[in-house]
Amino acid sequence: MRGAPILVIAPHALDEVLGCAGVVALAAKAGRQVHVLVLFGDGTGLDGKRRDAAGQAATLLGAAPPRFAGFPENKSDTLALGDVVSVIEKTVQELRPSTVYVSHGGNLNIDHQTAFRAAATALRPVPGSPVAEFFAYEIASSTDWAPPGFGDTFCPNRFVDIGAVLSRKLEALALYAFDMRDEPHARSIKSLEMLARSRGATVGVTAAEAFSVLRIVSRP
Repeated sequence: MRGAPILVIAPHALDEVLGCAGVVALAAKAGRQVHVLVLFGDGTGLDGKRRDAAGQAATLLGAAPPRFAGFPENKSDTLALGDVVSVIEKTVQELRPSTVYVSHGGNLNIDHQTAFRAAATALRPVPGSPVAEFFAYEIASSTDWAPPGFGDTFCPNRFVDIGAVLSRKLEALALYAFDMRDEPHARSIKSLEMLARSRGATVGVTAAEAFSVLRIVSRP
């Protein structure tokens, strides 16, 4: 499992950096292949700029070039869930990842919710599934803004020390400067650095990314 690929499922380009850029950088440094599947966005306007930034961020972090499913943004409640599930299933069949990350389900953004539901469906633990580890990541300015009624509250129970690569995560966020916000917005670079340091402080390290464990299958 240590050498098997990792798949990060991102609702939109930028979400992969917000949620787990540190994990991506650490895994790539350790020699694992990391792939990013972006589900929503048609490649025009702001999404076109995001796609360019996603490619640059992947290079910076050591991941493979991102894949884009091309579903329309902020309209995922009008899509057949099965269509999104199918794209994830095909990607998993091709890449055979042992570890998958997806946006947390209790999230204010409809595309983030759909990404979670589609991933949970596509990654159901059927015989022969390559996925042994399934985690949900937080997306600042969406996960943290969800009031009661949008699903389970994000309660992290896995923390990854990213102190050694925090500066790289911040560099990757800077590539998306056009889509970031000024302080004190939750999606400002300074706020995201503070979030990483706060997550780290809760477990005794300088900086961390936090995740919810959805499933771990221990195999001989």
